[in-house]
Amino acid sequence: MASTLSQVYMDNPLPLNHIIPLDFDSVHSLPESHVWPHFDDLSFGTYSDNQTQNFSVPVIDLMDPNAAQLVGHACQQWGAFQLTSHGLPSSLVNDVESQTRRLFALPAQEKMKALRLPGGGAGYGQARISPFYPKFMWHEGFTIMGSAVDHASKLWPDDYNGFCDAMEDYQKKMKELAEKLLLIFLESLDISEEDYRTTSVQRGPDACSSALQLNSYPPCPDPNRAMGLAPHTDSLLFTIVHQSHTSGLQILREGVGWITAFPLEGALVINVGDLLHVLSNGRYRSVLHRAVVNMAEHRISAAYFYGPPPDSVISPLSGQQDVVPCYRSVSVKEYADLKAKHKEKALSLLRL
Repeated sequence: MASTLSQVYMDNPLPLNHIIPLDFDSVHSLPESHVWPHFDDLSFGTYSDNQTQNFSVPVIDLMDPNAAQLVGHACQQWGAFQLTSHGLPSSLVNDVESQTRRLFALPAQEKMKALRLPGGGAGYGQARISPFYPKFMWHEGFTIMGSAVDHASKLWPDDYNGFCDAMEDYQKKMKELAEKLLLIFLESLDISEEDYRTTSVQRGPDACSSALQLNSYPPCPDPNRAMGLAPHTDSLLFTIVHQSHTSGLQILREGVGWITAFPLEGALVINVGDLLHVLSNGRYRSVLHRAVVNMAEHRISAAYFYGPPPDSVISPLSGQQDVVPCYRSVSVKEYADLKAKHKEKALSLLRL
């Protein structure tokens, strides 16, 4: 049984054409390979000001005495919320954003030195969901699992410490925040930490699966026909997203459509993932989200994915008696394999 996320990816290798990003600096018009069709009236763009005022992603103060109740309501209604008072130092966030821009500002041939291997999880490349779509996305990414030294030293042989130190500190702070959030999620579901730890067969209270994904969306010559990151859900328990001041992240609200999660100073976006959907027995919806692009600004984001170790088993839990499970139990590794083969259909394959 796999014990790290990297080993999970080894079982699901990708072809190179779905790993190597476009050299964005070399093109001045949108290549046909990156032209997306309009799936519906809400495929591209954002809502008018009046609509965004009526529908906006909830903002929750972590220090609010009713935080657990507010989180529960947001997860049921939206599957996402923006979090403030989270304690993440702004200086660290600024440093990570600066180092991320430094990375993606490198020439394409330099970034290729850190290219993700076909069966690898870490390094430079396209989004792993790329093979599910006939068109390519206007996106490049850099995935970090633990230390970034192996790849960063290839990019900056004599000057990689600043990048690695920032990413290591950020991951430590993200893990601390994720553990706080996990307890809030459990409280909001009336699930005890003991029940979660017992059922989820983990190697210890500190064991987890995590990855840090740095995302780059360069200015696009024809943003109305391009897609930054195609609609998808995240596989693990939840994701913590820092986005730069440029908007682009959109959340699908059932019965309404795509709503932009506009960047708020100092706030982080929290997305419910598939495994939290299963753990909550469907009460908290795994949120479908995407990223759109623009013509003028280079947008970046940093997404921290958090879940139990790959050999853990997730089962529907409820603080209420006599609740019938809607999903079967599944190990993190098994679900990662299902998601790699079936994408958004994977969750429905667990329904009882």
